[in-house]
Amino acid sequence: MKRIPELSLVFFVVGALAGPVGESSALAASSSTYASSPARAAAPVFSGRTLPSVQSSVLPAGDVTMPDAVDRAMRHNPSLGSQEAQEQSSEEARKSARGAFGPKLGTTYSVAKQETKTTPSTINKTPEKGTYTWAVEISQPVFQGFQLLANYQKAALQADSDKASVRNAELSMTENVQTQFLNYLRYEESVRSQRDALARLKDQLRITTAFYEVGLRPRLDVLQAEVDVRQSENTLIQVENSRDTSLAKLNTLLGFPATAKIKFTGKLAHVPFTRSLEQCLEAAYRQRPDLYIAARSVEIAGKSQQAVQSDYYPQVEAYYNITQSGNSLDLQEQGDRGSRSAVWEVGARATWNAFQWGTTYYADKEAGWLVTKMRYAEEDLKLSVGYDIKSKLLAVQEAAKRITVAEKGVEQSTEAYNVALARYQEQVGTNFDVLDASSKLTTAQATLTGAKADYLTALAQLYVAMGEFHPDLMRR
Repeated sequence: MKRIPELSLVFFVVGALAGPVGESSALAASSSTYASSPARAAAPVFSGRTLPSVQSSVLPAGDVTMPDAVDRAMRHNPSLGSQEAQEQSSEEARKSARGAFGPKLGTTYSVAKQETKTTPSTINKTPEKGTYTWAVEISQPVFQGFQLLANYQKAALQADSDKASVRNAELSMTENVQTQFLNYLRYEESVRSQRDALARLKDQLRITTAFYEVGLRPRLDVLQAEVDVRQSENTLIQVENSRDTSLAKLNTLLGFPATAKIKFTGKLAHVPFTRSLEQCLEAAYRQRPDLYIAARSVEIAGKSQQAVQSDYYPQVEAYYNITQSGNSLDLQEQGDRGSRSAVWEVGARATWNAFQWGTTYYADKEAGWLVTKMRYAEEDLKLSVGYDIKSKLLAVQEAAKRITVAEKGVEQSTEAYNVALARYQEQVGTNFDVLDASSKLTTAQATLTGAKADYLTALAQLYVAMGEFHPDLMRR
């Protein structure tokens, strides 16, 4: 757009009439404005979150499953409440921007005292008590260079974007809760496995000690068995600590005290995932809230540029005002010294800042580059989404293969331990063979537990990467 020499042009179309109070006519002004609303973001899963209270801190009476844990976090985690409050704030800002389309009503009341001295002396008719003035004006925007429309559309887009941010935060919270829940189940399973291993080692120590006491085994076998028992006890302590730490973190995510004693129940089951990469990508591009937010960010930047460009155009508004004057507080003073008048005015005015030394021009350019920046960011996010889906799908497939291998490993390790123990009891095997087989069985069980937990964790991350809400991973 070409720049014009700096001018401030004000146009008035006025109809004025002086007369007594009550002899006035109203001006009917109407403005038809609208904003096309974009597609709404996915509605939040939960709403109406409140700050933690005594009632919300009551511990559950029964067992807590994964869906129960996710539901609890959705309702009582403070970080989600903060995000929802931001979304509600943006919605009120949209309503506020909508209100700018309507007329404005203003009123003023003033008092002034004037004193006039003339030479030669003349009769001073200036009111001795001063002049009191009360004015009321109604104004209606007619054309603001599309600024009002751009501001409303920008506020509506921001409200939409913040609603999608709530959904995005809910998905992230779901992933955090499920990951911590699976970690707890992993450590709980590891504790059981380690206790079984400790029981096996204690049995082996008992058998070895009995053989040693009757002279069938050397003292070295007893010492080796005792060392393995102590190492197993040390490992059990570490695993129990990891479980308790995971439990405290899970309690925190659910809005409970870290010291709360809650029984979380579940199993590390293998639920097959059969979608292809193309299906996962299609779901992600269609459902992910962050892609929706990125698209809205481009539109918001465009509306900001449109608001800047409104300074290129004149600002037009219609108005109607009425002014009453008198020499008393109630404007009703009568008599010889009384003074009372009323004036009403109806018209339209246009203001145009035709040139501001490139202020609007360069602000327009600045806003345009911000639009370009947002578009690049959106395209970069789309590329990142493709990698994110691919990597998480590969993690799911890898963990599924590891489960198959680990199950065979547990089966073979169990058989090897039973054979080694039987050979030892028959005095044809060594104590080292039994301890080694027991150690390999424990490792195989831990590997299977880790593979199952990794599979479900990767599955939870994949669902979130696709923008899908799956509180229960065990259901297809």
